[in-house]
Amino acid sequence: MNSAEKTELPVKPHQHSHSEKHVFGADVLRDVVIGMSDGLTVPFALAAGLSGAVSSTNLIIIAGLAEIAAGSIAMGLGGYLAGKTEVDHYNSELKREYDEVETVPEMEKQELRTFFSSLGLSHEVREQAVEEVSKDKEKWVELMMKYELGLEKPDPRRAKKSAFNIGFSYIVGGLIPLSPYFFVSSGMQGLKISTLITLICLFVFGYFKSKLTGVNRWEGALRVMIIGAVAAGCAFAIARLIQTGHY
Repeated sequence: MNSAEKTELPVKPHQHSHSEKHVFGADVLRDVVIGMSDGLTVPFALAAGLSGAVSSTNLIIIAGLAEIAAGSIAMGLGGYLAGKTEVDHYNSELKREYDEVETVPEMEKQELRTFFSSLGLSHEVREQAVEEVSKDKEKWVELMMKYELGLEKPDPRRAKKSAFNIGFSYIVGGLIPLSPYFFVSSGMQGLKISTLITLICLFVFGYFKSKLTGVNRWEGALRVMIIGAVAAGCAFAIARLIQTGHY
């Protein structure tokens, strides 16, 4: 085959093996962390306290379920209000930016110049960028919201999602320390099993939470487990003191 008959193969661009790692669903993870951490700790402390005061597992179960229901609703409502506030704040600032672009466009253009100057653009390029951006009012406002105020447009359904995620995570976390009491007849026996299971779960939860947030995994796991153990221990001790009259 001569050179004229050779078939030229397309040259493929150089492929890099580098891949960026990011944590996806940060909002969901944050909700789960909030709900699960409180769900594991608060019902655990309550059950431990009741175990130190009463022997009936029925009372512990009823009180525990009531606390889980109330806690999940309260935590979910807190998540809903936080999400709603974020949306309301964004919409309020968005309206203000549109008003300023309409009423004081030169001042807003000067803020654009300051922003582009911080990027190291030359005077000519900066002025051209300002003129181009200011032609589209929607893009202009969007840029000001993001880079001047540091606000990203929130998901309008964020409040409801957050309420569900936090509330459901709280329920799941709360049922873990309470579940042993369903299968034993003694509060102290239930507490021993609950303590073992819950501390293991707190350690595992703390480990993965630390892994996702980038802090030392073992330190984070121990910290979460110790906090849960101290809370339950204090509740148990206080209940014992009240029961025996030494207070």
